[in-house]
Amino acid sequence: MGYDPETLRQWDREHVWHPFTQMQGFREETPLIISRGEGIYLYDLQGNRYLDGVSSLWANLHGHRRRELDRALLAQLEQVAHSTLLGIAHPPAILLARRLVSLAPAGLNKVFFSDNGSTAVEVALKVAFQFWRNRGRGRKQRFLKLSGAYHGDTLGAVSVGGIPLFHEIYQPLLFDTLEAPAPYCYRCGHRENCREQCLIRLEELVAAHCQELAAVIVEPVMQGAAGMIAQPPGYLAKVREVTRRYDVLLIADEVAVGFGRTGKMFACEHEGVSPDLLCLAKGITGGYLPLAATLATDGVYQAFLGEYEEFKTFFHGHTYSGNPLGAAVGLASLDIFAQDRVIEGLAAKIDLLAGRLAAMAEHPHVGDIRQRGLMVGLELVADKGSREPFPLKRRTGHRVILAARQLGAILRPLGDVIVLLPPLCITPEELGTLCDITIAAIDRGAAGA
Repeated sequence: MGYDPETLRQWDREHVWHPFTQMQGFREETPLIISRGEGIYLYDLQGNRYLDGVSSLWANLHGHRRRELDRALLAQLEQVAHSTLLGIAHPPAILLARRLVSLAPAGLNKVFFSDNGSTAVEVALKVAFQFWRNRGRGRKQRFLKLSGAYHGDTLGAVSVGGIPLFHEIYQPLLFDTLEAPAPYCYRCGHRENCREQCLIRLEELVAAHCQELAAVIVEPVMQGAAGMIAQPPGYLAKVREVTRRYDVLLIADEVAVGFGRTGKMFACEHEGVSPDLLCLAKGITGGYLPLAATLATDGVYQAFLGEYEEFKTFFHGHTYSGNPLGAAVGLASLDIFAQDRVIEGLAAKIDLLAGRLAAMAEHPHVGDIRQRGLMVGLELVADKGSREPFPLKRRTGHRVILAARQLGAILRPLGDVIVLLPPLCITPEELGTLCDITIAAIDRGAAGA
């Protein structure tokens, strides 16, 4: 861009406030500035190459500069860059909505577009709340969340979040929710029957509050930001059973786990679950542009139909809802899924990764490994036997990701949980390289503990 690296670093320190980043410590480091991407790799200003081990925050699916996605974007630019969906339509949004409905769990026939994962969740929360109002059951206005939940950073999404470090400070701004324990079996006091104990408590809460409960919201199969907490088999199906029994809506937040991340197109498929509302974002455009969608059943949608003067309208929208560029790239991404048989090709990679992770489990500072598909969390501990965590001040997870950069991979920690979440297009050889770098980085980052 015509600017030397040191100037850009200086201006970054002076002007850019980075998300989820303690800026005091960050300003003391040399910032990594990415200038371009190719396939599963990113390159900095000096031309150094890094394997994108977290898919540019869990969004990239098919690699950077994927030709089909580039072409779709350019072709749409020749038509129109943006046109509102408020009261009018355009082909890319119509076509993408139809494709999503054809792929989603059965019954989700309506698509409400927005901008990002947090807004997809906000839509779902407001729809669930108004659904009951429109049906004359205004008491049903509370939500049940799981401990450790993360659904985004806008205030509604934060209200149904369950990570104190992220959410507690905003408590005076949030609406009241119920919270059920998530099956974090590695740290649970009921390790041998963690799933059963967590489900018992969830059903107790739903049964006791069903007359005031609008919806239960969950991240299906794997809680991402909580530290890649994998739900035991059968957990999600039981949650769906409980919500149906007590006449409560189920919101499935698949912002992180959707589009192949867990080995199926949507994580709900693992247990044959069809939610009432499904939230999608991140991988919806293959990691190219901001776009999100909230899918709803016909039954939910029909509660918003009425005469003009009844005001059953869903009064919600975003300027860039269903942006044509994003929708066009989203369609091209789904074409790649079909043409390359992406989902079918994941099983071998998932098995390879599982084998490499089994070897990592022997490391003295790897306490627990949690995998669903190509989503992995490696929880680092100071003492494997007692499961004692590292001292917070040591910032072990941060040390590991800095070591990984030196070795040629970009990772990101969730505290002292190291996340592996590569693009779906990663080859077996590249997956092996990512694992080699990760274990070497853990060696360096945990050294001296």
